[in-house]
Amino acid sequence: VKMSVHVRPKGFRFAIDRGGTFTDVYAECPNGQVRIIKLLSEDPGKYADAPREAIRRILEEELGTPFPKSEALDSSHIEWIRMGTTVATNALLERKGERMALAITKGFRDLLHIGNQSRPNLFDLAISVPDTLYEAVVEVEGRVVLHQESCQLNLNSPIITGSTGEKLQVWKQLDKEGLRKDLEAVLAQGITSLAVVLLHSYTFSEHERVVGDMARQVGFRHVSLSSNVMPMVKAVPRGFTASADAYLTPCIQRYIKGFASGFKDADKLRVLFMQSDGGLTPMDQFIGARAILSGPAGGVVGYSTTCYHHDGGVARPVIGFDMGGTSTDVSRYAGEFEHVFETTTAGVTIQSPQLDINTVAAGGGSMLFFRSGLFAVGPDSAGANPGPVCYSKGGPLTVTDANLCLGRLIPEYFPKIFGPNDNEPLSKQKAMEAFQVLTDEVNTFISANTPASPPMSIFEVAYGFVKIANEAMCRPIRALTQGKGYDTAKHTLACFGGAGGQHSCAIARALGMTTVLVHRYSGILSAYGLALADVVHEAQEPCAVVYEASSFQYLDERIQALSEKSVLSLQNQGFERSDITTTPYLHLRYSKTDCALMCTSVPPSGATPTPRHGDFKHTFIQRYQCEFGFTIPDRPIVVDDIRVRTTGKGCSFQPKVLPSATSLPVVETVAQCYFSNGFLDTNVYILDHMTSGHSVKGPCIIIDKNCTIVVEPDCEASITSYGDVQIQVGSGGVMETGTDLDTIQLSIFSHRFMSIAEQMGRVLQRTAISTNIKERLDFSCAMFGPDGGLVANAPHIPVHLGAMQEAVQFQLGYLGDNLHEGDVILSNHPLAGGSHLPDLTVITPVFYPGALRPVFFVASRGHHADIGGLTPGSMPPDSEHLWQEGMCVKSFKLVEKGIFQESGVTELLMAPAKYPGCSGTRNLHDNLSDLRAQVAANHKGIALVKALIDEYGLATVQAYMKHIQENAAVAVRDMLKEIAAKAKVTTGHTSLEAVDYMDDGTPIKLRVEITEEGDACFDFTGTGARVHGNCNAPRAVVLSAIIYCLRCMVAHDIPLNQGCLSPIRVVIPTESLLHPTEDSAVVGGNVLTSQRLVDVVFRAFGACAASQGCMNNTTFGDATVGYYETVAGGAGAGPSWHGRSGVHTHMTNTRITDPEILERRYPAILKSFQLREGTGGRGLYNGGDGVVREMVFRRPMTLSLMSERRVYAPYGLNGGCDGAKGMNVLMTAAGEERNLWSKATVQVLPGDIFHLETPGGGGYGNPSDMPESSTQVPRPSQYAPKGSLHTYKLTQESS
Repeated sequence: VKMSVHVRPKGFRFAIDRGGTFTDVYAECPNGQVRIIKLLSEDPGKYADAPREAIRRILEEELGTPFPKSEALDSSHIEWIRMGTTVATNALLERKGERMALAITKGFRDLLHIGNQSRPNLFDLAISVPDTLYEAVVEVEGRVVLHQESCQLNLNSPIITGSTGEKLQVWKQLDKEGLRKDLEAVLAQGITSLAVVLLHSYTFSEHERVVGDMARQVGFRHVSLSSNVMPMVKAVPRGFTASADAYLTPCIQRYIKGFASGFKDADKLRVLFMQSDGGLTPMDQFIGARAILSGPAGGVVGYSTTCYHHDGGVARPVIGFDMGGTSTDVSRYAGEFEHVFETTTAGVTIQSPQLDINTVAAGGGSMLFFRSGLFAVGPDSAGANPGPVCYSKGGPLTVTDANLCLGRLIPEYFPKIFGPNDNEPLSKQKAMEAFQVLTDEVNTFISANTPASPPMSIFEVAYGFVKIANEAMCRPIRALTQGKGYDTAKHTLACFGGAGGQHSCAIARALGMTTVLVHRYSGILSAYGLALADVVHEAQEPCAVVYEASSFQYLDERIQALSEKSVLSLQNQGFERSDITTTPYLHLRYSKTDCALMCTSVPPSGATPTPRHGDFKHTFIQRYQCEFGFTIPDRPIVVDDIRVRTTGKGCSFQPKVLPSATSLPVVETVAQCYFSNGFLDTNVYILDHMTSGHSVKGPCIIIDKNCTIVVEPDCEASITSYGDVQIQVGSGGVMETGTDLDTIQLSIFSHRFMSIAEQMGRVLQRTAISTNIKERLDFSCAMFGPDGGLVANAPHIPVHLGAMQEAVQFQLGYLGDNLHEGDVILSNHPLAGGSHLPDLTVITPVFYPGALRPVFFVASRGHHADIGGLTPGSMPPDSEHLWQEGMCVKSFKLVEKGIFQESGVTELLMAPAKYPGCSGTRNLHDNLSDLRAQVAANHKGIALVKALIDEYGLATVQAYMKHIQENAAVAVRDMLKEIAAKAKVTTGHTSLEAVDYMDDGTPIKLRVEITEEGDACFDFTGTGARVHGNCNAPRAVVLSAIIYCLRCMVAHDIPLNQGCLSPIRVVIPTESLLHPTEDSAVVGGNVLTSQRLVDVVFRAFGACAASQGCMNNTTFGDATVGYYETVAGGAGAGPSWHGRSGVHTHMTNTRITDPEILERRYPAILKSFQLREGTGGRGLYNGGDGVVREMVFRRPMTLSLMSERRVYAPYGLNGGCDGAKGMNVLMTAAGEERNLWSKATVQVLPGDIFHLETPGGGGYGNPSDMPESSTQVPRPSQYAPKGSLHTYKLTQESS
């Protein structure tokens, strides 16, 4: 493709996006021409390197001189080369990086395997987690600890000052002799790349430098020190980052060396690579830790530069919408790049500045499924090979096939590169045949379940899948905008990527957006963005000072030092000082919180003292208010990091203005394209044949070389002066949706209901103040029908699943007609649907004009850090009565007639103080703030529910509420039918039984009777009586455990609602462990008995062996400080997988505090945290190992434990061996060892060590049936999620 630029370059300029499948090249020639070329990234029969081949072809054609492939290219013709590459990303995803080892502090060899101990997918029993990057581990003897004034340990070492100003002591000196031997042993295995991560090296890097120097001396070719790669506090993400760097940088260096070897005078060639932060860097400074988003970052730069002030217009925030084959990337730009500083990609948490690019599993290659009456798109993808059905290579049905069948893709305009011999056109016939099979399946279901409904056509089915894919892509856009306090409708949708143009109008319309921009180079926008990008140098160092006047001189000095270093770096690259700008940032957070914001400064107002570099506090307060809805005026602000981003402006490219149109655009052909009202005549235009001022009304299709743009009815596309396509999106015709079941609308309503619950959660997280809700995200939000039945519950906290339904239904019965608009109910009592007392449920009825009773309910349940009782945290290990566990409320109007009842709820929160040994709440301010946040979240839910009713009508919304619940019931019944059929074949009956025992000997007994229709009775008759301690489990916890197990066994996404339990009848004997009396203590039932319940259910169904069956609840503290954690163990093996080691399972998924944060904030030293090898049960598939965790106490404190599986081992299944039991040991400073009972409270002294051994998981299958090398069943390829929304989901599901 040839075009022209306004300003002619001195030499050839090449901007190259080397993707996993295609390499896109945008080139500016000295004669003013623009060349665009697209090549396969891998085509070894034709060329060795795609970027170099593209350069060769363009030079040869433009200069008229042959450049033989066998010879190095003459670099004198080239001004610069800019490249974005997925080399690092692909190596990480495919685990094809450099062989590497990890050097880590002794006692922490498995720290990166355990990570934060949470599992990535809540309902995946196999706990699929990518492998660690390292092959070998070197444990480094040598330890520094932070100095604490209150420490009563004699560490016998001088106090030193770290780079952050923190005081440290060297507890153990480096064992250099042993280290050298260990490094040489690893080197002898052929491993030459090493990552080094020692505890507290973010502030004390000397030991890491010694290790690094020695590694290079013995022969390691590449060494990544965590203190160099990213010196930020938190050992786990810093260790992951250093590992990723050691794993990826050698691959990048090899690629760069190979690329440069194809040029003469390569040392004079100016090559820049795109980093994850959206800035370019010289190729010799391009490292693995900053390369993960090198590819997609160019696209963000491209649309931000060209669409924010489009055609010189008013600045308008932009949503970037990059739809590719496997997934879709969504991002936001409103005048500056939105960066995140800790993200997880392919199971590796990386600390480095990255553009906030969020991925959703809906791309052109996303596979289509029809399961139990529900349409589903993704997350599995067909990939490039075999690709969709229409590629004629035996692939599955995908979104691309749907668009082809609907006439939105026209095969005649695609190259003939498909089929087994890569010489055939896209096959519409094959796609139609596959859709016919799927349509028959859909119609079979419809005729069996809703005989009155007419059958669907192929086109209705295909169009339904497109609509569902669109709705899936709308959800992350709502979260990026509405979830952060922005109005989605006030954004422009910037569409790029090969598949986005087919969906952009529909997505914009669904989100209320009125403008879509498709850039002239949308098909290669990542490459084009590289041509527009700035060269960036980032400098960052950790800090630990309070933002106050006494610190401003220090902050100014460090900012100045980092700025000078960065400016010098860019000057050395040839930039004039006048072309260089520096932007300082401070990473700020309120003291005693974890939520830090990277903030720039504003000019000082003069009203209060500020650093010379500006007022950072003003930005922090403003952003905090916007993101979270409040500020904490009296709380000190802490500086975690100082960062300077230095930019070199090196390209002032201005595209050439196109000539104005003098005639109407040429209609190439008229196609038949399917829309909501059937097939319509659709004009087809070629973008290259259109010019500035051309305007076309939808429906029409505009075809470019690299993308197809579908302009829907009631939309109008015009060509701008620069040749971009700007689409004005109309509201479209209103399609009436009736109350009868429509399987397409069923899937769409499923997304809409879940989106309401998700957005409620974002409001709650934004407006809450406590660490538990704001940062650990220990909450759930949900919506319910008028009968209190659950409709949608998101995000998913296992022990909350289905439990709130009981709470809402209790209030309906308890209050009757005494529910009015403006009322909000508070409840937490176990008999009123509560789980344990710290989980406070706030319920709001939804009234709608014309309806006398509530038409829906919304509710939020959040874990409050303290509500009074015997102990701080309101989770006493030795409670015997409910009143000892804190405030207890069956029903209280928290808001009555619109007025928040502060005095009344304060009285309730302080009431536990009237009981012996108890206190009222110890943090009233946080309680009240979080309750207000829960009320606000419910208010948001009400607004969204009413908006949905306004859009569809009350009757339709309530009808689809019932349809969604019925669909969940169908999915569970289908699973139960399968299980019943298998049981009948193997045993001759459909009864399942299991029993297991709590450590005190109390049995939990279950008998499941399944009918041939898929109904089941879960009968717990025979379960032991309620206990005098606190392991009693309320009915709500039992239901949560059942619904969790059912969802895991269904094995694919289903709506989590009342319908899941519709086929289930639950029988629980009264006054038993699972149906305690009103005053029974229950805190252990929520965290311990719930785990045993899951083990019993899975044992009955034969789903998997037992996991650790415990949460290993550990609390320590004194009058001034308190700490609580739950600790991972081994997961049970299953029919096709080994159990994961060192992970949380089933009813919990709590993250563990990073070792450096633990030691910074609390009076304890973490001595070791590693796997307990050999504790998983042996089997055909082995159970996962538990962990060993040792903590040294620095002053006298109280230690409390709540644990299980210390007496009864986690069972193996089908011949598999049991996992090892856990153990709690106190090793005193005097040399004594005391074995603590599973529930214990003891006083500890300085130097005492708590040694915790958590249980392993049970094995599955007889170990003699297959050699130990048995492997897990491979899984289909899926997209790689990333971005802040993925991080939010992981945090939510690990609360």
